[in-house]
Amino acid sequence: MTLGVRRTLRIPAELDRVKEVRALVRDVSGTCGAPEHCVDDLVQAVDEAATNSIVHGYHGAPGWVEVTAERVGDSMVVTIADEAPQFDPTAHPDPDLSIPPGLRRPGGMGIHLMRQATDRLEYAARPGGGNVLTMVRRLDSHPMEERS
Repeated sequence: MTLGVRRTLRIPAELDRVKEVRALVRDVSGTCGAPEHCVDDLVQAVDEAATNSIVHGYHGAPGWVEVTAERVGDSMVVTIADEAPQFDPTAHPDPDLSIPPGLRRPGGMGIHLMRQATDRLEYAARPGGGNVLTMVRRLDSHPMEERS
C-alpha cells in the first residue's frame, strides 16, 4: 500500500473527457490500497459530480473541471473544482424515494448517489467564482448497496 499519492487532473468541461476523471480516481485509489468496493463507489460519486458540473453548471459553455484525488489517513479524498455558477449540492433536498422509479422524472438522482457512495460531502464557494466539492470515502466503510 502506498500512502502520500496525490494527483490532479484538469479537463475541459466536455462529457467525453469524464472518463479521464474516472481513470484518475480509480488509479489513485487502487494505488493507495483502497478496497475495490470503495474504489467503485468513489468512481460513481465523482462521475456524477463531474457530469453535473459540465451539464448543469456550464450548460454547454466552455470551462474546466479540476479533480484532485489522494489518500488522507484512513480515507480517500477527492476534490472537484470548477468555475461554473455556484451550486451547493449539500443543500439540495433528497429525492422522494417513495415514488417508484418507473414513475419518476428522468434524472435527479446524481446528488443522492453521491451521498450514498461517500461518507461525507463538503461544499465551498471557490474564491473568484465557482465551486469546490470535497468527497470523502473511508476505506473501512461498507459498499453503497449495503448503506441504505
